[in-house]
Amino acid sequence: MDIVRALLDKGVRIPHPASVFIAGDVDPSRISGDGVTIHPGCRITGPETLVMEGAELGRETPLTVENCQVGPNVSLKGGYVSRSVFLAHSSMGSGAHVREACILEEHASCAHSVGLKHTILFPFVTLGSLVNFCDCLMAGGTGRKDHSEVGSSYIHFNFTPRQDKATASLIGDVPHGVMLDRKPIFLGGQGGLVGPSSISYGTTIAAGVVFKGRLEEECVFVGRGEGGPALKTGATGGVKDKVVLNVTYIANLVALRAWYAHVRTLFAPAGTMARWLTAGAVDKLELAMDERISRLEGFVDKLRETGVTRGRATGGTSRGDPALPGELVSNKDRLTDRIMSMRSYEGDPRLRDAFLDTLRRAGGVSGRDYLETIKGLGGEARSMGTAWLSEVVTKVVSAVLEVIPAFRAG
Repeated sequence: MDIVRALLDKGVRIPHPASVFIAGDVDPSRISGDGVTIHPGCRITGPETLVMEGAELGRETPLTVENCQVGPNVSLKGGYVSRSVFLAHSSMGSGAHVREACILEEHASCAHSVGLKHTILFPFVTLGSLVNFCDCLMAGGTGRKDHSEVGSSYIHFNFTPRQDKATASLIGDVPHGVMLDRKPIFLGGQGGLVGPSSISYGTTIAAGVVFKGRLEEECVFVGRGEGGPALKTGATGGVKDKVVLNVTYIANLVALRAWYAHVRTLFAPAGTMARWLTAGAVDKLELAMDERISRLEGFVDKLRETGVTRGRATGGTSRGDPALPGELVSNKDRLTDRIMSMRSYEGDPRLRDAFLDTLRRAGGVSGRDYLETIKGLGGEARSMGTAWLSEVVTKVVSAVLEVIPAFRAG
C-alpha cells in the first residue's frame, strides 16, 4: 500500500485503493499524477511501466499491466497487456490480450476481445471486436474519419502446417504510412489474412474472404472467382516469396526505427515522460526485429530438418526454381549476419538530413503536436521523407538478398 499511497498523494485517482495491486518494482515517478485513473481490479507490475497524464486503466473490467508504456489520454478498459506501447489517445476495449512488442500509435483503437502480439498499428487504425491480429503492421488513412479498419471476427493466420511463424504481413508500409496521407485499407469482417501477405493502400477485401498473397495495386477483392484481380506473384507458400516478404517486413521495421530515432524523438524532449514513451517504442521495434529474424531462421531450419533442399518444399517454390531451398539452407548463417549488420541502418544521410531540415523550416517541432505537424507538411516535404525511408527499405532488402542471389527479383 505504500506505492498506492504515494500515487494518491501525487494526485492519481484510485476510487478503491484496497482493490488495486501495484508491485514493489513499479517506479512511482513513472506514473503521472495529472488526470490518471486506476480503477478497481487493476494489477500493475514492472520497473519499465509508464503511465502518462490522462490515462485511464480498467474502466470496464479488471486490467493487468506488465512493463507497458502508456501514453497521454490512453484508455485500456480491461484485460491483459504486456511489454507493449500505447501512444496518445489509443485505446483497447475490455477483454484485451496484448502480448509483447505491440505498438499502438496515436488514436489507434481496438474494440472488445482483441488479441495482439508483435503488432504495429499506425495512427487511427481501427480493429473491431473478436479479432486475432498477431505478427503484422497496418497503416493507411488520414484521420479519425478516414482510417484503415479491420472488421469484427477477423484473423491474421500466423502459423503454418509446417509449424513455422515466418508469416508477418505488411498491410500498407512504413515509408508512405508515416506521412498519414495514404488511402485507408479495409479488411472485411469474418475474414482472414494468411501470412506472410502484402496489401497495398486503398484496398478493400470483402467480408468473409480469406486472402493470401500480394495485392500490389488498389483494388476491391471479393474472392478468387469472378471479380477478383489476378495476382502478380506466385503463392506465398513458395520459398522465394516467403523469404522476400520476411526480409521486406524486417526492412520496414528498420525504417520505422530510423523514423522514431530521428523524427519522433524531436517531439519528445529529454528528461520528460514523452522521451521514455518514445524509448519504449524503440525497444519494442528491437524486440520485433529479434522475433522476425528468429522466425526466419526457424523457417530455414525446417527446410534443413525435412531434407527439403532441392525444390520440393510443400507449397512449391516461387517461379519453380529448384535451387532456392538449397541456397537458403547453405547460407543461413551469412543471411542472419547480413540482417544483423543492417538492422541499425538509418538511411542515406543526405536524404535523411534534407527531410529533417525541411521539417525544421516548416516551423520546427518544439512544443508542437506530432500528428498536426506531419499532416501539415507539404507534398514536397512528404516526398522527401518517403524517399529517405524507401531508401532504407530498398537498401536493407538489397543487401540481405545479395547473400542469396537466387532470391533477387528477375
